[in-house]
Amino acid sequence: MKFAICFALVAITFAIFGQTLGHEFVNYDDPVYVSENPRIQVGLNGQSVAWALTHSHSHNWHPLTTMSHMLDWQMFGAKPGLHHLVNVLVHAANAVLLFLLLQQLTSSMWRSAFVAGVFAIHPLHVESVAWIAERKDVLSGFFFFLTLFAYVAYTRKPNIGRYLTMSILLACGLMAKPMLVTMPAILLLLDYWPLNRFEKSSATKLVVEKIPLLVLSIGSAAATLIAQRGDIVQIAHLPLSWRATNAVSVYLIYIWQMIWPAKLATIYPHPGPLPIWQTAGAAALLALITIAVVVLRKRRPYLVTGWFWYLIMLVPVIGLVQVGSQAHADRYTYLPQIGLYIAITWAVVESFPYRREVLAATGSIVIAIFAWRAAIQTSYWHDTERLWNHTFAVTGRNDIAHFNFGEFLLTRHRLDEAIAEFQTPLASNPMDPDVNFQLGSALMERGEFESAARHFENTLKAQPDNPEAETNLGNVLLSSGRIDAAVEHYRNVVRLQPNSALAHYNLGVGLHRLGQLPEAIAHYKEALRIDPNYPDAERFLGQALIDNGQPEEAREHLEKSH
Repeated sequence: MKFAICFALVAITFAIFGQTLGHEFVNYDDPVYVSENPRIQVGLNGQSVAWALTHSHSHNWHPLTTMSHMLDWQMFGAKPGLHHLVNVLVHAANAVLLFLLLQQLTSSMWRSAFVAGVFAIHPLHVESVAWIAERKDVLSGFFFFLTLFAYVAYTRKPNIGRYLTMSILLACGLMAKPMLVTMPAILLLLDYWPLNRFEKSSATKLVVEKIPLLVLSIGSAAATLIAQRGDIVQIAHLPLSWRATNAVSVYLIYIWQMIWPAKLATIYPHPGPLPIWQTAGAAALLALITIAVVVLRKRRPYLVTGWFWYLIMLVPVIGLVQVGSQAHADRYTYLPQIGLYIAITWAVVESFPYRREVLAATGSIVIAIFAWRAAIQTSYWHDTERLWNHTFAVTGRNDIAHFNFGEFLLTRHRLDEAIAEFQTPLASNPMDPDVNFQLGSALMERGEFESAARHFENTLKAQPDNPEAETNLGNVLLSSGRIDAAVEHYRNVVRLQPNSALAHYNLGVGLHRLGQLPEAIAHYKEALRIDPNYPDAERFLGQALIDNGQPEEAREHLEKSH
């Protein structure tokens, strides 16, 4: 029967998420995580492993996730369907591990199967599985469950080897995604129920037992804060009071979405300040639930484990330390909501102990409905255009979605549509450097150089050391005949990127136009020293040498340029 349930979990997982084998990369994080990241595309080798361990990747330190993407690229290249397949396989394994873990802990096969079934196909988990860049979710979940298995083995026969095994598995999970920093608290909850270790040991001893794991968690949290320091939203943009009130409401939003998973989106815009009554009401409801759980702890101890599992595991992603400007995200529920699944399932079954057939039928209907909704939600992740159009449909005005869709349209040279998309976030924040840069790029491609120059200047006001904006501004100024101004920007780029062949080439072109031939020749030669296979630099160097009265030397470079 266990084998049959495991097989069924894998089958329903593939029934829902198997469609992703025909999906594409999307332009939201997939490029920086995989599809346009040269560090990933070198594959897995000693040097790339060392880089993964010592550098941040997309403003995160998660070296195991980084290495998994490297291995995928080495094996599958630019075939997104196979990258998706790995996500689905890991998620299916997680569902099986959850079932086996709960069955081992509680000896309740069908309750464990139901919890694992909901976990496998809940629509809120679509984002974690159908999004290649969210490999970190499913991979950290895999090590999360293995750590719990190792902990159960340790509690039954404590020894240093089993404790080290558990610690290594936790370290792997933290190196996949730092979401597992709350693991010591989750283990204490399992000590309370279903392991009942508080009845056999003192609370102090159980807490002290977790200290080495807590050290691992603190180290991971510190590494994450260092990696994300440039992305953490400042108080001026989202005051702490806004974040705190949103955090209280989000706990209830996730519960509602668990029950009624409709209008799910990739990005939920931050609501800003919430009414006092709304925050007070949400806080009061959370407090009442918590009090009820504590009051019922002796009769129904699983409520304590399930409810506090949910509350505690969400703390790292609840938004008090905000990365990005989203209000909340479906992917953040991947592991925390397991606690609610457990609490609700055990409570319902124990409330209706003699209605087994009714419970079985109801459970089957719930899983069928969730599976249907998850299949539809997964289809929205087929490609970038479908993803953002769905987001607009369910969230209305959404600056992040408009910006990302504009970027996609720009790559497809659908310039009028791209410019229209960029106008929406620009209206909210006229000095946003990223929006100004992309809008300037679209206008530059359309030949509107004066307007493009204004937007690149706005980018540089916020990001003075942005070489791409400096380069583009130099290009539009050069195209507009403002050569002196263009050269100044090209000089700035060379200062910022002295080892860039393109930077020296552009400066050489500007100086060439001004007739400053010796300096132009020097920069053309530097571009060729950095990149010997640069035909444009060869050709322009040859022309500059002719103009400077050096035809013999010019001939050699002109021949190479052909």
